[in-house]
Amino acid sequence: MENFVGRPTAAVEIAVQDAVGARVAREAGADRVELCGALAATGGLTPSLGTIETVVAVGLPVHVLVRPRTGGFQHDADELALMEVDIRHAVRAGASGVVVGVLDAHGVVDRDAVARLRDAADGREVTFHRALDVVTDRLAALHVLADLGITRVLTSGGAARTILGIDELAAMVREGTGVQIMAGGGLRAQDVAPLLVVGVDAVHLSASVERDDRGPAGPGGGAGGAYLVTDPDRVREVVRAAHP
Repeated sequence: MENFVGRPTAAVEIAVQDAVGARVAREAGADRVELCGALAATGGLTPSLGTIETVVAVGLPVHVLVRPRTGGFQHDADELALMEVDIRHAVRAGASGVVVGVLDAHGVVDRDAVARLRDAADGREVTFHRALDVVTDRLAALHVLADLGITRVLTSGGAARTILGIDELAAMVREGTGVQIMAGGGLRAQDVAPLLVVGVDAVHLSASVERDDRGPAGPGGGAGGAYLVTDPDRVREVVRAAHP
């Protein structure tokens, strides 16, 4: 994308866990949110229907992560059936898109499973998440996802941090499949300018900071400590960098 003076820009997607985070993202200028449950503890799982509804009400486009469990990205028949149901619920709740990722036993994109999830999304946008980063041949996977009509991929280029995978991201952009390339994974505001140069379509981050939990704590999962919230300053920094 380019702005009105021809400078490259990118959409900004913020990973959030709740309506509070979505409001912070909206007020700080983000373009959309990815909604995840248990983001800090698990890397993200399917959020509850109530969470989806309250975040959709904030007004930003909401892309709902659909991931039934922690661990790897190969899913059995029961898990795929659950994912289809969760996708249909998210769509009915007003989600603009869903975020999924399924690999087969060989570690490549599970074409049939992804097609089922795409169909369940009923025309909404579908993002293939960072399961792509554990695929050996990401360019080949990109063509498979293009054939399946997937909207975009979220990827660090297979690196620990997005900026370290910039050469792979550039290669994915050059491949010209029509699948949008969204860079994410350890993203910092100073990383955005070089990512714009290579032509990514969007950037993704959680922009989170720890907040102390000063409430009562105890056994049964009530341990105290810190939890993550969306930091408006970090969102604004990335928005300014992505929308020069």
